[in-house]
Amino acid sequence: MFFKNSIIMGVIINLLLTSYSVFAVSTLVNYDFYLINILIIFTIREMAASIFFGDYKLSLPKSSSKTISIKNFSGILAFLGYAPLLYFMYDTPLDYLIIELIFFLFTQSIILSLYQYYYFAQHSSRKTKNMVIYGAGVSGMRIKSDYKYSEYKLLYFIDDDKDLYNSSIDGINIVPKDIILENNYYIDLLIIAIPSANRDKITQIHDELKNYVKEIRNLPSIDSVLNNKLCYGLAKDVTIDDLLARRPKDLNKTVIKKFLHGKVILITGAGGSIGSELARQSKNAGAKKLILVDHSEFNLYKIDEELKSRTIIPILQSVTDGNLLEKIFAKYKPEIVIHAAAYKHVPLVEGNIDGTILNNVLGTQNCIDISIKHNVKKFVLISTDKAVRPANVMGASKRVCELYSQNVVPHNTEIVAVRFGNVLGTSGSVLPKFKKQLESGQDLTVTHPDITRYFMLIQEACELVLQAALLGKGGEIFILDMGEPVRITDLAKKMIELSGKDEIKIKFTGLRKGEKLYEELLLDDSDKKTKYEFIMVAKPTFYDISKLSEDIEELLKSDNKIKILKKIVPEFNHNEI
Repeated sequence: MFFKNSIIMGVIINLLLTSYSVFAVSTLVNYDFYLINILIIFTIREMAASIFFGDYKLSLPKSSSKTISIKNFSGILAFLGYAPLLYFMYDTPLDYLIIELIFFLFTQSIILSLYQYYYFAQHSSRKTKNMVIYGAGVSGMRIKSDYKYSEYKLLYFIDDDKDLYNSSIDGINIVPKDIILENNYYIDLLIIAIPSANRDKITQIHDELKNYVKEIRNLPSIDSVLNNKLCYGLAKDVTIDDLLARRPKDLNKTVIKKFLHGKVILITGAGGSIGSELARQSKNAGAKKLILVDHSEFNLYKIDEELKSRTIIPILQSVTDGNLLEKIFAKYKPEIVIHAAAYKHVPLVEGNIDGTILNNVLGTQNCIDISIKHNVKKFVLISTDKAVRPANVMGASKRVCELYSQNVVPHNTEIVAVRFGNVLGTSGSVLPKFKKQLESGQDLTVTHPDITRYFMLIQEACELVLQAALLGKGGEIFILDMGEPVRITDLAKKMIELSGKDEIKIKFTGLRKGEKLYEELLLDDSDKKTKYEFIMVAKPTFYDISKLSEDIEELLKSDNKIKILKKIVPEFNHNEI
Protein backbone atom coordinates (compact mmCIF):
# COMPACT_ATOMS: atom_id res chain seq x y z
CA MET A 1 0.00 0.00 0.00
CA PHE A 2 2.92 2.31 0.78
CA PHE A 3 4.28 2.33 -2.77
CA LYS A 4 0.81 2.42 -4.29
CA ASN A 5 0.36 5.91 -2.88
CA SER A 6 1.13 8.15 -5.88
CA ILE A 7 2.25 11.10 -3.73
CA ILE A 8 4.76 9.11 -1.69
CA MET A 9 6.00 7.22 -4.73
CA GLY A 10 6.45 10.46 -6.71
CA VAL A 11 8.44 12.10 -3.88
CA ILE A 12 10.74 9.09 -3.51
CA ILE A 13 11.42 8.85 -7.27
CA ASN A 14 12.10 12.60 -7.45
CA LEU A 15 14.51 12.40 -4.51
CA LEU A 16 16.39 9.39 -5.93
CA LEU A 17 16.68 10.90 -9.41
CA THR A 18 17.87 14.26 -8.09
CA SER A 19 20.46 12.61 -5.81
CA TYR A 20 21.74 10.42 -8.63
CA SER A 21 21.86 13.33 -11.09
CA VAL A 22 23.71 15.71 -8.75
CA PHE A 23 26.21 13.02 -7.71
CA ALA A 24 26.81 11.79 -11.28
CA VAL A 25 27.37 15.29 -12.72
CA SER A 26 29.60 16.28 -9.77
CA THR A 27 31.77 13.24 -10.49
CA LEU A 28 31.73 13.89 -14.24
CA VAL A 29 32.89 17.54 -14.04
CA ASN A 30 35.05 17.01 -10.95
CA TYR A 31 33.02 19.39 -8.80
CA ASP A 32 32.80 19.03 -5.03
CA PHE A 33 29.62 17.27 -3.99
CA TYR A 34 27.47 19.22 -1.49
CA LEU A 35 24.42 17.84 0.29
CA ILE A 36 22.87 21.31 0.33
CA ASN A 37 22.70 21.19 -3.49
CA ILE A 38 20.56 18.06 -3.36
CA LEU A 39 18.24 19.45 -0.67
CA ILE A 40 17.63 22.79 -2.41
CA ILE A 41 17.23 21.32 -5.91
CA PHE A 42 14.98 18.50 -4.68
CA THR A 43 12.78 20.81 -2.56
CA ILE A 44 12.16 23.33 -5.35
CA ARG A 45 11.58 20.56 -7.92
CA GLU A 46 9.06 18.98 -5.60
CA MET A 47 7.30 22.32 -5.09
CA ALA A 48 7.10 22.96 -8.85
CA ALA A 49 5.90 19.43 -9.57
CA SER A 50 3.29 19.31 -6.81
CA ILE A 51 2.00 22.88 -6.60
CA PHE A 52 2.02 23.96 -10.23
CA PHE A 53 1.48 20.71 -12.10
CA GLY A 54 -0.11 18.29 -9.63
CA ASP A 55 2.70 15.94 -10.61
CA TYR A 56 1.77 13.41 -7.96
CA LYS A 57 -1.57 12.87 -9.77
CA LEU A 58 0.14 11.57 -12.91
CA SER A 59 -0.10 7.79 -13.25
CA LEU A 60 3.34 6.32 -13.90
CA PRO A 61 2.04 3.02 -15.32
CA LYS A 62 -0.11 4.94 -17.78
CA SER A 63 2.41 7.68 -18.54
CA SER A 64 2.55 9.03 -22.07
CA SER A 65 4.60 11.52 -24.07
CA LYS A 66 2.38 14.22 -22.54
CA THR A 67 3.26 12.97 -19.03
CA ILE A 68 6.97 13.17 -19.87
CA SER A 69 6.54 16.69 -21.29
CA ILE A 70 4.76 17.87 -18.14
CA LYS A 71 7.46 16.42 -15.89
CA ASN A 72 10.23 17.95 -17.99
CA PHE A 73 8.55 21.35 -18.03
CA SER A 74 8.15 21.28 -14.25
CA GLY A 75 11.90 20.50 -14.03
CA ILE A 76 12.73 23.54 -16.18
CA LEU A 77 10.41 25.74 -14.09
CA ALA A 78 12.13 24.52 -10.92
CA PHE A 79 15.54 25.34 -12.47
CA LEU A 80 14.48 28.99 -12.73
CA GLY A 81 13.90 28.91 -8.98
CA TYR A 82 16.95 27.07 -7.63
CA ALA A 83 19.62 28.20 -10.12
CA PRO A 84 19.76 31.86 -8.97
CA LEU A 85 19.64 30.76 -5.33
CA LEU A 86 22.59 28.34 -5.65
CA TYR A 87 24.55 30.63 -7.96
CA PHE A 88 24.40 33.76 -5.77
CA MET A 89 24.31 32.24 -2.28
CA TYR A 90 26.53 29.17 -2.67
CA ASP A 91 28.70 30.15 -5.65
CA THR A 92 27.56 27.07 -7.59
CA PRO A 93 28.76 27.32 -11.23
CA LEU A 94 25.93 27.98 -13.70
CA ASP A 95 27.31 25.55 -16.30
CA TYR A 96 27.28 22.81 -13.64
CA LEU A 97 23.60 23.51 -12.89
CA ILE A 98 22.70 23.47 -16.61
CA ILE A 99 24.49 20.15 -17.18
CA GLU A 100 22.78 18.68 -14.09
CA LEU A 101 19.37 19.80 -15.40
CA ILE A 102 19.98 18.24 -18.82
CA PHE A 103 21.22 15.01 -17.23
CA PHE A 104 18.20 14.91 -14.87
CA LEU A 105 15.65 15.49 -17.66
CA PHE A 106 17.31 12.98 -19.96
CA THR A 107 17.46 10.29 -17.25
CA GLN A 108 13.86 10.96 -16.19
CA SER A 109 12.60 10.68 -19.78
CA ILE A 110 14.51 7.44 -20.42
CA ILE A 111 13.21 5.83 -17.21
CA LEU A 112 9.59 6.86 -17.90
CA SER A 113 9.77 5.68 -21.52
CA LEU A 114 11.22 2.31 -20.55
CA TYR A 115 8.68 1.90 -17.77
CA GLN A 116 5.81 2.81 -20.13
CA TYR A 117 7.08 0.38 -22.78
CA TYR A 118 7.43 -2.44 -20.24
CA TYR A 119 3.99 -1.82 -18.73
CA PHE A 120 2.30 -1.60 -22.12
CA ALA A 121 4.07 -4.75 -23.39
CA GLN A 122 2.96 -6.65 -20.28
CA HIS A 123 -0.61 -5.39 -20.65
CA SER A 124 -0.77 -6.04 -24.41
CA SER A 125 -0.03 -9.72 -23.87
CA ARG A 126 -3.22 -9.93 -21.80
CA LYS A 127 -5.51 -8.35 -24.40
CA THR A 128 -8.15 -10.91 -25.30
CA LYS A 129 -10.45 -8.95 -27.60
CA ASN A 130 -10.05 -6.83 -30.72
CA MET A 131 -11.58 -3.53 -31.68
CA VAL A 132 -11.87 -1.13 -34.60
CA ILE A 133 -12.47 2.63 -34.45
CA TYR A 134 -14.64 4.17 -37.18
CA GLY A 135 -13.29 7.70 -37.60
CA ALA A 136 -9.63 8.69 -37.71
CA GLY A 137 -10.18 12.24 -36.48
CA VAL A 138 -9.67 13.90 -33.10
CA SER A 139 -12.35 11.79 -31.41
CA GLY A 140 -10.85 8.59 -32.83
CA MET A 141 -7.44 9.56 -31.45
CA ARG A 142 -8.93 10.17 -28.01
CA ILE A 143 -10.76 6.84 -28.09
CA LYS A 144 -7.47 5.11 -29.02
CA SER A 145 -5.76 6.73 -26.05
CA ASP A 146 -8.59 5.97 -23.62
CA TYR A 147 -8.76 2.30 -24.62
CA LYS A 148 -4.97 1.85 -24.57
CA TYR A 149 -5.00 -0.14 -21.34
CA SER A 150 -8.34 -1.86 -21.81
CA GLU A 151 -8.87 -5.52 -22.74
CA TYR A 152 -9.24 -4.51 -26.41
CA LYS A 153 -6.46 -4.53 -28.99
CA LEU A 154 -6.92 -1.87 -31.70
CA LEU A 155 -6.64 -3.50 -35.13
CA TYR A 156 -7.10 -0.41 -37.33
CA PHE A 157 -9.02 2.79 -37.96
CA ILE A 158 -11.79 2.94 -40.55
CA ASP A 159 -12.44 6.22 -42.31
CA ASP A 160 -14.40 7.39 -45.37
CA ASP A 161 -11.71 9.89 -46.39
CA LYS A 162 -9.80 8.20 -49.24
CA ASP A 163 -6.86 10.59 -48.77
CA LEU A 164 -6.12 8.92 -45.43
CA TYR A 165 -5.75 5.40 -46.85
CA ASN A 166 -2.22 3.95 -46.82
CA SER A 167 -1.40 6.13 -43.82
CA SER A 168 -1.40 5.30 -40.12
CA ILE A 169 -1.71 6.76 -36.62
CA ASP A 170 1.00 5.56 -34.22
CA GLY A 171 1.48 2.50 -36.42
CA ILE A 172 -2.27 1.72 -36.64
CA ASN A 173 -3.37 1.63 -40.30
CA ILE A 174 -6.30 3.67 -41.64
CA VAL A 175 -8.42 1.57 -43.99
CA PRO A 176 -11.81 1.66 -45.76
CA LYS A 177 -14.73 -0.28 -44.23
CA ASP A 178 -14.60 -2.67 -47.19
CA ILE A 179 -11.70 -4.46 -45.50
CA ILE A 180 -14.19 -5.95 -43.03
CA LEU A 181 -16.78 -6.81 -45.67
CA GLU A 182 -14.33 -8.37 -48.12
CA ASN A 183 -12.27 -10.36 -45.63
CA ASN A 184 -15.12 -11.47 -43.37
CA TYR A 185 -13.31 -10.21 -40.28
CA TYR A 186 -15.16 -10.66 -36.99
CA ILE A 187 -14.68 -7.77 -34.58
CA ASP A 188 -15.47 -7.81 -30.86
CA LEU A 189 -16.04 -4.04 -30.64
CA LEU A 190 -16.61 -1.27 -33.18
CA ILE A 191 -16.70 2.31 -31.87
CA ILE A 192 -18.22 4.98 -34.10
CA ALA A 193 -16.05 7.99 -33.25
CA ILE A 194 -17.90 10.53 -35.40
CA PRO A 195 -19.78 12.80 -32.94
CA SER A 196 -21.21 14.92 -35.78
CA ALA A 197 -22.69 11.92 -37.63
CA ASN A 198 -26.42 12.15 -38.29
CA ARG A 199 -28.88 9.30 -37.91
CA ASP A 200 -28.58 8.25 -41.56
CA LYS A 201 -24.82 7.82 -41.23
CA ILE A 202 -25.04 5.87 -37.97
CA THR A 203 -27.82 3.68 -39.38
CA GLN A 204 -25.75 3.01 -42.53
CA ILE A 205 -22.68 1.97 -40.52
CA HIS A 206 -24.79 -0.16 -38.20
CA ASP A 207 -26.62 -1.95 -41.02
CA GLU A 208 -23.47 -2.58 -43.08
CA LEU A 209 -21.27 -3.90 -40.28
CA LYS A 210 -23.65 -5.38 -37.70
CA ASN A 211 -23.11 -8.95 -38.99
CA TYR A 212 -19.33 -8.67 -38.55
CA VAL A 213 -19.27 -7.00 -35.14
CA LYS A 214 -20.27 -8.38 -31.75
CA GLU A 215 -20.82 -4.95 -30.19
CA ILE A 216 -21.18 -1.44 -31.62
CA ARG A 217 -20.72 1.68 -29.49
CA ASN A 218 -21.19 5.31 -30.41
CA LEU A 219 -20.12 8.70 -29.11
CA PRO A 220 -23.29 10.61 -28.17
CA SER A 221 -22.71 14.09 -29.59
CA ILE A 222 -19.98 16.54 -30.46
CA ASP A 223 -20.74 18.68 -27.39
CA SER A 224 -20.26 15.72 -25.05
CA VAL A 225 -16.91 14.87 -26.62
CA LEU A 226 -15.64 18.46 -26.55
CA ASN A 227 -16.70 18.98 -22.93
CA ASN A 228 -15.22 15.76 -21.55
CA LYS A 229 -11.59 14.73 -21.32
CA LEU A 230 -12.29 10.99 -21.55
CA CYS A 231 -14.19 9.41 -24.42
CA TYR A 232 -14.00 5.94 -22.86
CA GLY A 233 -16.88 6.64 -20.49
CA LEU A 234 -18.89 8.40 -23.19
CA ALA A 235 -18.83 5.58 -25.73
CA LYS A 236 -22.09 3.71 -25.38
CA ASP A 237 -23.96 0.97 -27.15
CA VAL A 238 -25.72 2.12 -30.30
CA THR A 239 -29.32 2.77 -29.31
CA ILE A 240 -32.51 3.46 -31.19
CA ASP A 241 -32.03 7.12 -30.19
CA ASP A 242 -28.78 7.18 -32.18
CA LEU A 243 -30.52 5.74 -35.24
CA LEU A 244 -33.38 8.27 -35.09
CA ALA A 245 -31.52 11.39 -33.95
CA ARG A 246 -31.72 14.34 -36.34
CA ARG A 247 -28.82 16.44 -34.96
CA PRO A 248 -29.67 19.72 -36.76
CA LYS A 249 -26.60 21.51 -38.09
CA ASP A 250 -27.97 25.04 -37.94
CA LEU A 251 -28.62 25.28 -34.20
CA ASN A 252 -27.21 28.55 -32.88
CA LYS A 253 -26.73 27.83 -29.19
CA THR A 254 -25.06 31.19 -28.63
CA VAL A 255 -28.14 33.19 -29.59
CA ILE A 256 -30.40 30.77 -27.68
CA LYS A 257 -28.34 31.31 -24.53
CA LYS A 258 -28.43 35.08 -25.05
CA PHE A 259 -32.23 34.91 -25.48
CA LEU A 260 -32.66 33.17 -22.09
CA HIS A 261 -29.81 34.65 -20.06
CA GLY A 262 -30.85 37.02 -17.29
CA LYS A 263 -34.58 36.64 -18.02
CA VAL A 264 -37.49 35.76 -15.76
CA ILE A 265 -38.98 32.71 -17.51
CA LEU A 266 -42.28 30.98 -16.73
CA ILE A 267 -42.80 27.43 -18.03
CA THR A 268 -46.14 25.67 -17.79
CA GLY A 269 -46.20 21.89 -17.78
CA ALA A 270 -42.68 22.24 -16.40
CA GLY A 271 -42.63 18.74 -14.94
CA GLY A 272 -43.41 17.04 -18.25
CA SER A 273 -40.88 15.70 -20.72
CA ILE A 274 -40.77 18.84 -22.88
CA GLY A 275 -41.26 21.32 -20.04
CA SER A 276 -38.53 19.81 -17.87
CA GLU A 277 -35.99 19.87 -20.73
CA LEU A 278 -36.87 23.51 -21.44
CA ALA A 279 -36.34 24.19 -17.73
CA ARG A 280 -32.90 22.54 -17.84
CA GLN A 281 -31.84 24.54 -20.86
CA SER A 282 -33.15 27.78 -19.36
CA LYS A 283 -31.24 27.17 -16.11
CA ASN A 284 -28.05 26.27 -17.99
CA ALA A 285 -28.38 29.44 -20.07
CA GLY A 286 -28.40 31.53 -16.90
CA ALA A 287 -32.05 32.50 -16.54
CA LYS A 288 -32.49 35.10 -13.79
CA LYS A 289 -35.52 33.29 -12.38
CA LEU A 290 -37.44 30.17 -13.41
CA ILE A 291 -41.15 29.90 -12.52
CA LEU A 292 -42.07 26.23 -12.96
CA VAL A 293 -45.84 25.63 -13.10
CA ASP A 294 -47.37 22.14 -13.13
CA HIS A 295 -50.48 20.51 -11.68
CA SER A 296 -48.68 17.17 -11.12
CA GLU A 297 -47.07 17.19 -7.67
CA PHE A 298 -44.75 14.28 -8.52
CA ASN A 299 -43.52 15.74 -11.82
CA LEU A 300 -42.95 19.17 -10.31
CA TYR A 301 -41.10 17.67 -7.35
CA LYS A 302 -38.80 15.69 -9.68
CA ILE A 303 -37.67 18.65 -11.79
CA ASP A 304 -37.34 20.91 -8.71
CA GLU A 305 -35.17 18.32 -6.95
CA GLU A 306 -33.06 17.82 -10.09
CA LEU A 307 -32.34 21.50 -10.73
CA LYS A 308 -32.33 22.60 -7.07
CA SER A 309 -31.57 26.31 -7.20
CA ARG A 310 -32.61 29.48 -5.40
CA THR A 311 -33.53 30.92 -8.78
CA ILE A 312 -36.23 28.27 -9.29
CA ILE A 313 -39.76 28.70 -7.96
CA PRO A 314 -41.99 25.60 -8.27
CA ILE A 315 -45.72 26.36 -8.33
CA LEU A 316 -48.26 23.57 -8.00
CA GLN A 317 -51.41 24.52 -9.87
CA SER A 318 -53.41 24.08 -13.07
CA VAL A 319 -53.40 26.58 -15.92
CA THR A 320 -57.20 26.32 -16.00
CA ASP A 321 -57.42 28.47 -12.85
CA GLY A 322 -57.13 31.97 -14.27
CA ASN A 323 -57.31 33.74 -10.91
CA LEU A 324 -54.36 31.86 -9.42
CA LEU A 325 -52.44 32.24 -12.68
CA GLU A 326 -53.04 35.99 -12.57
CA LYS A 327 -51.45 36.17 -9.10
CA ILE A 328 -48.31 34.39 -10.33
CA PHE A 329 -47.85 36.83 -13.21
CA ALA A 330 -48.47 39.82 -10.97
CA LYS A 331 -45.95 38.61 -8.40
CA TYR A 332 -43.08 37.40 -10.59
CA LYS A 333 -43.55 39.46 -13.77
CA PRO A 334 -42.19 36.91 -16.30
CA GLU A 335 -40.53 38.21 -19.46
CA ILE A 336 -40.78 34.93 -21.39
CA VAL A 337 -43.61 32.40 -21.08
CA ILE A 338 -43.29 28.91 -22.58
CA HIS A 339 -46.61 27.11 -22.54
CA ALA A 340 -45.97 23.35 -22.61
CA ALA A 341 -48.90 22.25 -20.43
CA ALA A 342 -51.31 20.04 -22.37
CA TYR A 343 -52.97 16.65 -22.36
CA LYS A 344 -51.28 14.83 -25.26
CA HIS A 345 -51.96 11.08 -25.06
CA VAL A 346 -54.43 10.49 -27.90
CA PRO A 347 -56.36 7.43 -26.61
CA LEU A 348 -56.65 8.90 -23.08
CA VAL A 349 -57.84 12.20 -24.50
CA GLU A 350 -60.52 10.45 -26.56
CA GLY A 351 -61.96 9.06 -23.34
CA ASN A 352 -61.70 12.37 -21.46
CA ILE A 353 -62.84 15.01 -23.95
CA ASP A 354 -64.31 17.50 -21.46
CA GLY A 355 -61.19 17.58 -19.29
CA THR A 356 -58.93 17.86 -22.33
CA ILE A 357 -60.80 20.84 -23.81
CA LEU A 358 -60.72 22.55 -20.43
CA ASN A 359 -56.99 21.95 -19.96
CA ASN A 360 -55.75 22.45 -23.51
CA VAL A 361 -58.03 25.23 -24.79
CA LEU A 362 -59.04 27.18 -21.67
CA GLY A 363 -55.57 26.70 -20.16
CA THR A 364 -53.92 28.13 -23.29
CA GLN A 365 -56.41 30.98 -23.53
CA ASN A 366 -55.73 31.88 -19.87
CA CYS A 367 -51.96 31.83 -20.37
CA ILE A 368 -52.10 33.98 -23.52
CA ASP A 369 -54.59 36.54 -22.14
CA ILE A 370 -52.73 36.97 -18.85
CA SER A 371 -49.38 37.22 -20.67
CA ILE A 372 -50.77 40.03 -22.84
CA LYS A 373 -52.26 41.79 -19.79
CA HIS A 374 -48.90 41.70 -17.97
CA ASN A 375 -46.81 42.75 -21.00
CA VAL A 376 -44.88 39.50 -21.31
CA LYS A 377 -42.27 40.10 -24.01
CA LYS A 378 -42.45 36.63 -25.65
CA PHE A 379 -45.08 33.90 -25.43
CA VAL A 380 -44.25 30.47 -26.93
CA LEU A 381 -46.98 27.89 -27.49
CA ILE A 382 -45.80 24.29 -27.81
CA SER A 383 -48.00 22.70 -30.48
CA THR A 384 -48.02 19.38 -32.36
CA ASP A 385 -48.10 17.86 -35.82
CA LYS A 386 -51.45 16.32 -34.77
CA ALA A 387 -52.97 19.80 -35.14
CA VAL A 388 -52.62 19.47 -38.93
CA ARG A 389 -55.86 18.13 -40.41
CA PRO A 390 -56.61 16.59 -37.00
CA ALA A 391 -58.21 13.17 -36.67
CA ASN A 392 -58.43 13.26 -32.88
CA VAL A 393 -59.56 15.58 -30.09
CA MET A 394 -56.02 16.21 -28.92
CA GLY A 395 -54.96 17.52 -32.34
CA ALA A 396 -58.16 19.53 -32.80
CA SER A 397 -57.80 21.15 -29.37
CA LYS A 398 -54.23 22.18 -30.17
CA ARG A 399 -55.35 23.59 -33.53
CA VAL A 400 -57.84 25.80 -31.66
CA CYS A 401 -54.91 26.97 -29.49
CA GLU A 402 -52.87 27.76 -32.63
CA LEU A 403 -55.76 29.79 -34.09
CA TYR A 404 -56.13 31.76 -30.88
CA SER A 405 -52.38 32.46 -30.68
CA GLN A 406 -52.38 33.73 -34.29
CA ASN A 407 -55.45 35.96 -34.14
CA VAL A 408 -55.61 37.39 -30.61
CA VAL A 409 -54.67 41.10 -30.33
CA PRO A 410 -51.15 40.79 -28.85
CA HIS A 411 -50.46 44.43 -27.86
CA ASN A 412 -46.85 44.33 -26.55
CA THR A 413 -46.47 40.55 -26.51
CA GLU A 414 -44.86 38.54 -29.33
CA ILE A 415 -46.88 35.32 -29.53
CA VAL A 416 -45.52 32.37 -31.53
CA ALA A 417 -46.42 28.69 -31.78
CA VAL A 418 -43.99 25.88 -32.58
CA ARG A 419 -45.26 22.64 -34.09
CA PHE A 420 -43.34 19.35 -34.13
CA GLY A 421 -43.82 15.59 -34.07
CA ASN A 422 -42.93 12.81 -31.64
CA VAL A 423 -40.03 13.39 -29.31
CA LEU A 424 -37.90 10.43 -28.28
CA GLY A 425 -38.16 9.51 -24.62
CA THR A 426 -41.29 11.48 -23.70
CA SER A 427 -43.92 9.83 -21.54
CA GLY A 428 -46.24 9.36 -24.51
CA SER A 429 -43.59 8.03 -26.87
CA VAL A 430 -43.78 4.52 -28.27
CA LEU A 431 -40.16 3.81 -27.27
CA PRO A 432 -40.71 3.42 -23.50
CA LYS A 433 -43.56 1.02 -24.24
CA PHE A 434 -41.39 -1.07 -26.57
CA LYS A 435 -38.54 -1.11 -24.04
CA LYS A 436 -40.86 -2.30 -21.28
CA GLN A 437 -42.25 -5.05 -23.52
CA LEU A 438 -38.73 -6.17 -24.48
CA GLU A 439 -37.61 -6.29 -20.84
CA SER A 440 -40.56 -8.48 -19.89
CA GLY A 441 -40.14 -10.73 -22.96
CA GLN A 442 -43.47 -9.73 -24.49
CA ASP A 443 -44.17 -9.33 -28.20
CA LEU A 444 -44.04 -5.72 -29.41
CA THR A 445 -47.49 -4.32 -30.15
CA VAL A 446 -47.97 -2.04 -33.17
CA THR A 447 -51.38 -0.75 -34.16
CA HIS A 448 -50.95 -1.02 -37.96
CA PRO A 449 -48.20 -2.36 -40.31
CA ASP A 450 -48.03 0.93 -42.23
CA ILE A 451 -48.33 3.49 -39.43
CA THR A 452 -45.59 6.16 -39.52
CA ARG A 453 -44.46 8.94 -37.20
CA TYR A 454 -41.89 11.75 -37.14
CA PHE A 455 -39.20 11.58 -34.43
CA MET A 456 -36.66 13.94 -32.90
CA LEU A 457 -34.44 13.89 -29.81
CA ILE A 458 -35.98 15.81 -26.92
CA GLN A 459 -32.92 18.03 -26.38
CA GLU A 460 -32.71 19.02 -30.03
CA ALA A 461 -36.47 19.60 -30.29
CA CYS A 462 -36.36 21.98 -27.32
CA GLU A 463 -33.35 23.83 -28.70
CA LEU A 464 -35.15 24.30 -32.01
CA VAL A 465 -38.27 25.49 -30.17
CA LEU A 466 -36.22 28.21 -28.50
CA GLN A 467 -34.48 29.12 -31.74
CA ALA A 468 -37.83 29.37 -33.53
CA ALA A 469 -39.15 31.55 -30.71
CA LEU A 470 -36.26 33.92 -31.36
CA LEU A 471 -37.33 34.30 -35.00
CA GLY A 472 -40.94 35.11 -34.18
CA LYS A 473 -42.27 38.64 -34.18
CA GLY A 474 -45.82 37.60 -33.37
CA GLY A 475 -48.57 35.51 -34.98
CA GLU A 476 -46.34 32.86 -36.58
CA ILE A 477 -46.64 29.10 -36.37
CA PHE A 478 -43.19 27.60 -36.78
CA ILE A 479 -42.74 24.03 -37.94
CA LEU A 480 -39.69 21.96 -37.06
CA ASP A 481 -38.33 19.84 -39.89
CA MET A 482 -38.58 16.33 -38.47
CA GLY A 483 -36.96 14.68 -41.46
CA GLU A 484 -38.49 11.59 -43.03
CA PRO A 485 -41.30 9.80 -41.16
CA VAL A 486 -40.38 6.46 -39.61
CA ARG A 487 -42.49 3.29 -39.95
CA ILE A 488 -43.27 2.09 -36.44
CA THR A 489 -42.96 -1.50 -37.69
CA ASP A 490 -39.37 -0.78 -38.80
CA LEU A 491 -38.72 0.85 -35.45
CA ALA A 492 -39.96 -2.25 -33.63
CA LYS A 493 -37.80 -4.52 -35.80
CA LYS A 494 -34.72 -2.39 -35.12
CA MET A 495 -35.35 -2.47 -31.35
CA ILE A 496 -35.69 -6.25 -31.41
CA GLU A 497 -32.44 -6.47 -33.40
CA LEU A 498 -30.56 -4.20 -30.97
CA SER A 499 -31.87 -6.13 -27.98
CA GLY A 500 -30.65 -9.45 -29.44
CA LYS A 501 -33.98 -11.08 -28.52
CA ASP A 502 -34.77 -12.71 -31.86
CA GLU A 503 -37.60 -14.71 -30.33
CA ILE A 504 -39.66 -11.52 -29.82
CA LYS A 505 -42.33 -10.98 -32.48
CA ILE A 506 -44.42 -8.00 -33.63
CA LYS A 507 -48.17 -8.15 -33.02
CA PHE A 508 -50.60 -5.80 -34.81
CA THR A 509 -53.53 -4.63 -32.68
CA GLY A 510 -55.46 -2.26 -34.97
CA LEU A 511 -55.70 1.54 -34.98
CA ARG A 512 -56.91 3.08 -31.74
CA LYS A 513 -59.50 5.80 -31.27
CA GLY A 514 -58.39 9.02 -32.90
CA GLU A 515 -55.19 7.51 -34.35
CA LYS A 516 -54.00 8.36 -37.88
CA LEU A 517 -51.81 6.23 -40.11
CA TYR A 518 -49.49 9.18 -40.66
CA GLU A 519 -48.99 12.68 -39.31
CA GLU A 520 -48.45 15.91 -41.26
CA LEU A 521 -46.51 19.03 -40.37
CA LEU A 522 -47.83 21.39 -43.06
CA LEU A 523 -51.31 22.56 -43.92
CA ASP A 524 -50.36 24.27 -47.16
CA ASP A 525 -47.56 23.95 -49.71
CA SER A 526 -47.09 27.70 -49.50
CA ASP A 527 -45.57 27.37 -46.02
CA LYS A 528 -42.17 29.02 -46.14
CA LYS A 529 -38.61 28.27 -45.15
CA THR A 530 -36.84 30.52 -42.66
CA LYS A 531 -33.13 31.34 -42.59
CA TYR A 532 -32.67 28.11 -40.65
CA GLU A 533 -32.89 24.87 -42.62
CA PHE A 534 -34.71 22.98 -39.87
CA ILE A 535 -37.37 25.62 -39.16
CA MET A 536 -40.27 26.60 -41.42
CA VAL A 537 -43.14 29.03 -40.89
CA ALA A 538 -46.76 28.17 -41.68
CA LYS A 539 -49.07 30.30 -43.77
CA PRO A 540 -51.24 32.34 -41.35
CA THR A 541 -54.92 31.44 -40.90
CA PHE A 542 -57.23 34.39 -40.27
CA TYR A 543 -60.09 33.94 -37.78
CA ASP A 544 -61.96 36.97 -36.44
CA ILE A 545 -60.93 37.06 -32.78
CA SER A 546 -64.35 38.11 -31.52
CA LYS A 547 -65.95 35.21 -33.35
CA LEU A 548 -63.21 32.82 -32.21
CA SER A 549 -63.62 33.88 -28.57
CA GLU A 550 -67.40 33.28 -28.82
CA ASP A 551 -66.83 29.88 -30.43
CA ILE A 552 -64.34 28.89 -27.69
CA GLU A 553 -66.83 29.92 -25.01
CA GLU A 554 -69.48 27.81 -26.75
CA LEU A 555 -67.00 24.91 -26.96
CA LEU A 556 -66.32 25.05 -23.23
CA LYS A 557 -70.04 25.05 -22.35
CA SER A 558 -71.34 22.65 -25.01
CA ASP A 559 -72.30 19.05 -24.32
CA ASN A 560 -71.37 18.19 -27.92
CA LYS A 561 -67.76 19.31 -28.05
CA ILE A 562 -66.95 17.33 -31.21
CA LYS A 563 -69.55 19.32 -33.12
CA ILE A 564 -68.16 22.69 -31.96
CA LEU A 565 -64.58 21.56 -32.62
CA LYS A 566 -65.56 20.76 -36.21
CA LYS A 567 -67.14 24.21 -36.45
CA ILE A 568 -63.91 25.94 -35.35
CA VAL A 569 -61.60 23.53 -37.20
CA PRO A 570 -63.39 22.57 -40.46
CA GLU A 571 -60.61 20.16 -41.46
CA PHE A 572 -61.16 18.15 -38.25
CA ASN A 573 -62.11 14.64 -39.42
CA HIS A 574 -62.75 12.77 -36.19
CA ASN A 575 -61.50 9.20 -36.35
CA GLU A 576 -63.77 7.31 -33.97
CA ILE A 577 -62.40 3.81 -34.54
